[in-house]
Formats: sequence, structure tokens, C-alpha cells
Amino acid sequence: MAVTQKCQYALRALFELARRHGTGPVPAGEIAERQAIPKRFLEVILHQLRQGGFVDSQRGKVGGFYLARPPATVSVGDVIRFMDGPVSPVDCHRERPGHDCPLRGNCVFRGVWDEARLALERVYDTRSLGDLLEEDRRARAVPESASYVI
Repeated sequence: MAVTQKCQYALRALFELARRHGTGPVPAGEIAERQAIPKRFLEVILHQLRQGGFVDSQRGKVGGFYLARPPATVSVGDVIRFMDGPVSPVDCHRERPGHDCPLRGNCVFRGVWDEARLALERVYDTRSLGDLLEEDRRARAVPESASYVI
């Protein structure tokens, strides 16, 4: 399962809001510019994220969007499942009406797909926006030249 471009944009928008958590609303145009997201597409995504309880908004002259929850409480997995649906390494593994696998119940690969799904979920669910903020801070604190050891 590839994470869709729309979901990647949603994650990047949420990350930008996490960076500015507690500083007030952020205009959609600033989020779009900082995260290289097409503004018209971002507006649709922010509306979805608002419906999902990830962001809230404020209208007016100083309006914009802000995280509805603390960054540490928003996992990457929560966002992926909200935007893209259940995590699954293969399409046949997902429960979808009209897409029944003829080998269901007798597929030798089922264990592999289950193991891969659990590994993906573990990675996605144990990483929060707060964790990503901390990784970003650490990466920015280390000069680029220091990361290359000869």
C-alpha cells in the first residue's frame, strides 16, 4: 500500500501546524508555501482534516488553521487511516465489497501480508507529530557538514 499524495500533503500540513502549535492560527497560504502543497488542493484537505477532528479553524483577519489536539497525540497512523483507509500492504488483503479474492482462506501469502500489515501499523502508530517535531529539531541542530564522517 502506497500512501497517497493527498495523504502525504495532509501529513505535511499537520506537521507545519504542529511546528506552530500554540502560536495561533496559520493561514492556508502559509502552510501551502512552507510545505510545497498546491493551495487549492490544500484547502480541500484542510476541510477533511477539520471534519476528522485533526484541525480547527478561525475566520477573520487573523484567521487560519491550527491543530485541534497536541502534536504528541496525533499519530501518523491515525492520519493515514483517516485519509487513505485501512493500512494493508496489498489490495487483496483489504476488506472491500466486490473485490473478493478467489484464494481467500487458502492463500499461502496471508501470513506474510498480515505480518507486513502489523509492521506498517507499528511504525505508523508509534510515530506522532510530536516525535517528528523532535526529529526535525535534532536534525536542524546538527550542522550538515557534521553529519558526514570520513
